[in-house]
Amino acid sequence: MKKSFKYIGISLLAISVLNSCKKSFIEVEPTGSTQLESNYYQTPQQVFNGLVSVYDPLGSQTGSTYSNKVGLLNAASDDCGVGGGSATDQPVWTAWDNFTITVGQGPQGDLWGRNYVGIYRANLLLNKMNGVAGLSDAVRTRYAAEVKYLRAYYYFDLVRLFKNVPLITAAIPAADLYNVLQAAPADVYAQIEKDLNEAIAEPNLPNMVPAATEGGRVTKGAAKALLGKVLLYEQKWAAAATALSDVNGTPGVQNPTYGYKLVANFPDIFRPSNKFNTESIFEIVHTAQARQDWNSWGAFEGNIMTQMIGPRNYNGPIYVTGWGFNPITQSLITAMKGGNDPRYKYTMANIDSIVNAAPGRSYEVGYQNTGYFVEKYAPKLEYRSNLGGLGDLNYPVDYIEIRLADTYLMEAEALLQSGGNPTRAAALLNAVRARVGLAPTTATLDNVYNERRMELATEGHRFFDLVRTGRAAANLPGFVAGKNEILPIPLGELNNTKLVQNPGYN
Repeated sequence: MKKSFKYIGISLLAISVLNSCKKSFIEVEPTGSTQLESNYYQTPQQVFNGLVSVYDPLGSQTGSTYSNKVGLLNAASDDCGVGGGSATDQPVWTAWDNFTITVGQGPQGDLWGRNYVGIYRANLLLNKMNGVAGLSDAVRTRYAAEVKYLRAYYYFDLVRLFKNVPLITAAIPAADLYNVLQAAPADVYAQIEKDLNEAIAEPNLPNMVPAATEGGRVTKGAAKALLGKVLLYEQKWAAAATALSDVNGTPGVQNPTYGYKLVANFPDIFRPSNKFNTESIFEIVHTAQARQDWNSWGAFEGNIMTQMIGPRNYNGPIYVTGWGFNPITQSLITAMKGGNDPRYKYTMANIDSIVNAAPGRSYEVGYQNTGYFVEKYAPKLEYRSNLGGLGDLNYPVDYIEIRLADTYLMEAEALLQSGGNPTRAAALLNAVRARVGLAPTTATLDNVYNERRMELATEGHRFFDLVRTGRAAANLPGFVAGKNEILPIPLGELNNTKLVQNPGYN
C-alpha cells in the first residue's frame, strides 16, 4: 500500500543529513554529515524526502524539555495555567505562565531552534533541487511553493515570538557564520509576504489535496489564509480582509474553490477520525503508526501534548490518565460556563464532576488545579493507540494551525478595522455563532475579540491575540508591557555572535 504523505516522515529519522543543527542555528552543517549532504538530492525520491524534512519541525514537541508550542502558548495566556505536579514540574512552562522568563530560563531555546531548523532545511532544498534528473518542472515548482510557505510559517513564528531575528534565505559562507545580524522586523515581514505571494502565484500549487495520500500538505488556500493572517498582524487591514475573503467565500457556504466549510458539529472538528475536515486549512499531523517509546525523544510523531493535559493519576471513564498540564483558568471557566456558551463542554472537561458522580473514581489534584482540563486534545480512551510502543507517546490527535472559523473572525476584524463592509463582517461573525446555536450579535471589535476567545479557546491563539491588540497587560498577571510581548534571544545564540538581546532581558 502506498504510504500517505502525512506518515512518510517517520522514515526520515535515519537520514543524518536531515538532523537538527548543532549548538546554534548558525552552525548550519549537521555534525558528521557534510559529505552525505553534498551527495544527497540526486534523485526525485531524495528531493521528496528533503521536502518532508522541511515539514518535520512543525510537529516538534520536545527539545531540551517539553516544548510543544500550543501547550506553552496556552500557559502564557489567560485560558490555561501551567499545571503539572508542582510549580517546579516544568520550570520553563511556569516561567512563561507567570512572566518570570530570564535569558537562562524559558522556552526560547527550543522555539528558536524548531523554526531555524525548518528555515535551514527550506533554504537547503530550494538550493539543491534545481536540475535533479527525473524531477519534472511541475513537481519541482510545486515543491518550491510548499517550501516557501513553510519558510514563511517559520519566520512568522519567529518574528512574533522574538521580533528581532536574523533573516536568512540562502546558505551562509562559513567565514560569515558568526557575523549574522538581526533584521528589522519590517524586513522579515516583507520576506514572509514575498514567500507567500510567490507560493500563491505558483500554478502547480493545488487548491486542494487528497486527504488520504497528501493530508497535511500546503495548498493555495492555506497560503492565502496565512498571508491574510500575516497582514492582519501587520495591521494592513484592507489587504488582510481581501486575502481572507478569498479563503472564506460566502459566509456559511462551502467555498467551491478550496472546499472549506464550517463543520456542522463543533466537537467533530478535533476528532482524530475526522482529520483534514472541511474546516481545516492547515493541519499539523500526528500519528500512532511510529509506535514510539522514550528512545524517540526529540522526534516524537504522536501528540505528546495530549498526554500532558490529561488529569494526573486519573481513575474513571472516558479519559486516560495524563500529567495534569494546562488546567483551565477560572477566567475561562467563568467566561464560557458562566456565560452559557454552548462550546463550553467541548472545550473543557469537568473532571471533578465526573469523579464525583460515582464511587471509586479519582484523580490527583495538581498545581493550579481548577477541576477543568482541556477537552479539544484530551487523552481519551478511544484515541489511545494499541499498535505498539507506549500509548502515552502515540496519540494520533492532530493540531489544526489554521481553521475556517479563525479566518472568518480574522476577516471580520480586518473589515471593522479598515472601515470595510460591516454587513459582511456581521455575516462572518454570526456564521461562527450560528454553527453552535448562538443568536446573532452586532459586529464590533469587542464582540469579535470575545468570539475569538470562545471559539478558539485552548488552541494557542489567545496569547498572540492579547499581545497584538494591546490587551495583554490588562489580562495577564505579571505581564510587563514593553518586555513580555516577546521572548529573550536564547543565550546560546548570543555566544560569539553579533546578535543583540531583546529589551528587558539584559
